[in-house]
Amino acid sequence: MGLRPGRCYSSKKDRAFSRYAVKVHRKNFVGATPGLKTRQFNMGNPLKQFTHILDLVVEEHKQIRDNAFESARIAINRYLHRELGSDNYFMRIRVYPFQILRENKQAQGAGADRVSQGMSRSFGSTIGRAVRVRPGQKIISILVDKANVETAKEALLRAKSKMPVKLNVRVGTDVESIGTRPKKVKQITVEEIQAEEAEAKEKEAEKEGKKPGEKKEEGKEETKEEGKGERKEEKPGEKKEEGEKD
Repeated sequence: MGLRPGRCYSSKKDRAFSRYAVKVHRKNFVGATPGLKTRQFNMGNPLKQFTHILDLVVEEHKQIRDNAFESARIAINRYLHRELGSDNYFMRIRVYPFQILRENKQAQGAGADRVSQGMSRSFGSTIGRAVRVRPGQKIISILVDKANVETAKEALLRAKSKMPVKLNVRVGTDVESIGTRPKKVKQITVEEIQAEEAEAKEKEAEKEGKKPGEKKEEGKEETKEEGKGERKEEKPGEKKEEGEKD
C-alpha cells in the first residue's frame, strides 16, 4: 500500500504515547522506532560569516511527518545550490521528528467485519515519525548575504507545497539565533586542486612510460628465442667436431 495523505496524521487533538526508553526497555510505550526519512539537517557552508537570516515560520498547530521535511529540504537545497552555489548559503532544519506515529490497521470494504475485530481504540503499531509544531515556531532557517535575500526567500516559499501547514517567511539580521554551526568541514583550496591535477598527470605519464618498456621486454624475449634458434643450428656442427675427434 502506498503512503497515505498527510492529513491523516496532521491532527494534534489526541496525545500520542510514543516514549522509547533506551536503557530500561520495560518502560517503553512503543516496541521499536521507525527509520528516519529526513537524511540531513545541515547543508551549505557553515564557516562563512553571513549577514541575514531567513526563517520559515509555522502559523498553526499541526503534526508534520518526516517525509514532508525531506521533500521540502530537497526542493530548497536544490534551488539554492543551483542559484547561489554550495558556498554562499547555510541551511538548517531546526526541528527533529521525535513523535512516533501509530496506527491500528483495519480492513475496509466487503467482509471487513471478519478481519478488523478487537478493541476500537487499541494502541496500534508504529508506522513513522512526525514533528509537533506550534504557531510562531521556526522549522527551517537559511543564512545568506544581503544580495541573496530574495533568492533565499523564493527557495523557502517552495516548501509551501510540501507542507500540510500555513507557512510564512521572516527576514532578520540576528544570524546567531540559528544556533551552533558545524566547525569541521572539508574545504577544497586552489592548491589542493592543483596538487590533484599534478598527481593525475604523473599517473598518466607513468602509464604511458610503462607501455614502451613492455614492448622492449617483448623484443628482448624475441632476441632470446632467436639465440636459442642459433644454438640449435650449431648442434650439428658440434656433432661434426665430435666425429673429427673420433
